[in-house]
Amino acid sequence: MNHDDLNHWSKRAADWARDYHAGLRDRPVRAPLVPGATAAQLAATPPEAAEDMAAIFADFERIVPGAMTHWQHPRFFAYFPANASPASMLAEQLANAMACQGMLWQTSPAATEVEQVMIGWLRQALGLPEGFTGTIHDSATTATLSAVLTMREAALNWQGNAEGLSALPRLRLYASAETHSSVDKAARVAGIGQTNLVKVPTDGSLSMKPGALSGAIAADRAAGMLPAGVILCAGGTSVGAFDRIADCIAVAHAEGLPVHVDAAWAGSAMIAPEFRALWAGVEQADSIVFNPHKWLGAQFDCAVQFLRDPGPQVKTLGLRPTYLETAGREEIVNFNEWTVPLGRRFRALKLWFHLRAYGLEGLRGMIRNHVAWAQEVCETLRALPGVTITTEPRLSLFTFALEGDAATEALLSRINDDGRIYLTQTRHDGRYVIRVQVGQFDCTRADVMVIAAVVAELMEG
Repeated sequence: MNHDDLNHWSKRAADWARDYHAGLRDRPVRAPLVPGATAAQLAATPPEAAEDMAAIFADFERIVPGAMTHWQHPRFFAYFPANASPASMLAEQLANAMACQGMLWQTSPAATEVEQVMIGWLRQALGLPEGFTGTIHDSATTATLSAVLTMREAALNWQGNAEGLSALPRLRLYASAETHSSVDKAARVAGIGQTNLVKVPTDGSLSMKPGALSGAIAADRAAGMLPAGVILCAGGTSVGAFDRIADCIAVAHAEGLPVHVDAAWAGSAMIAPEFRALWAGVEQADSIVFNPHKWLGAQFDCAVQFLRDPGPQVKTLGLRPTYLETAGREEIVNFNEWTVPLGRRFRALKLWFHLRAYGLEGLRGMIRNHVAWAQEVCETLRALPGVTITTEPRLSLFTFALEGDAATEALLSRINDDGRIYLTQTRHDGRYVIRVQVGQFDCTRADVMVIAAVVAELMEG
């Protein structure tokens, strides 16, 4: 295949993509879960000779779409979305064509500088103060790991990377049980350990108790352990919990501890000023992550980490051997030094296209609609006999259940096997509950109200 062939097949792929998205409502949201069915249709050995692209493309059409869970389906209400607006898809095509490696400013000047400007645009869009800068990671998991590694090194006076952790003090991190599992993973990967991630008690609204945080820190210091940092939750994955950001940051900073705020999902809503009370005080955080590839609509992968001061993170993660130097440009920004991987994709291009193609007001309207539609379908479900709303809407996320875990689990299985909508589960107060999260880029009010119709129908079945 050469570039002339690529020109032809790229146009064919664009036609396929248009038809695929146009027909998504006619597909089940989730493919039948039959392990091994797709692998059985692929050759067991690699081809010795080149194959014709027409055959390859035909096999793609025959095998892949019918075996996919369709994340761009307008009735995908599971997990959090991994959206992909048409404008961001276009930008990804162009980024793929240039296929740059943006590890250094000199290897891709435009990639670095567009990223810097996009961080500035998003800072303004979310109402964060001047002074915050940041970078784009692949996911919030990597951003949180970067923040935790920085907490570790700062607490150890920058000795962890050089000396290892075996002879150094036992570190402690603090978060609530509502934080994402990526926080647990960061504690493990950073060498701090799962048992040293202290899950601070929450109040009736599932917000971390500032007094309990203060008490946990004091108890650990008295026991000879070394507190390293606090991770706060702004829109938890399970039921949308928000910590009391301002109060908890005040406790952490009084103890000399940095704070990372995980707003991977809910951060996108902060482009609408009326929702910012939910994370009041966030401007005092040291690190914040949100994923434009979730609710904002930019294509996965695209996680933005804002930093009050990038210096500690660059000191933790940066390495500059001779072969990565830019002669005469010692102070230039090289974003590989801000994160774990050396290699970097041109992720900022899709943000540039996406923000310009829809505008902040268009994106605010989308998010406001999702919040309103989630509240409306919640009330419709509440009116159904036998349905209990187990957590009220936080932005566009709420949960419900039937009487008894077995009945709720059976209903969810029927819903997802039916295929018209896709929902997922969590546990809340020891109870098996069904999550509803409205956030798909192309969904309509009619799509959202299908949730209630499907639930009502399948409860009777």
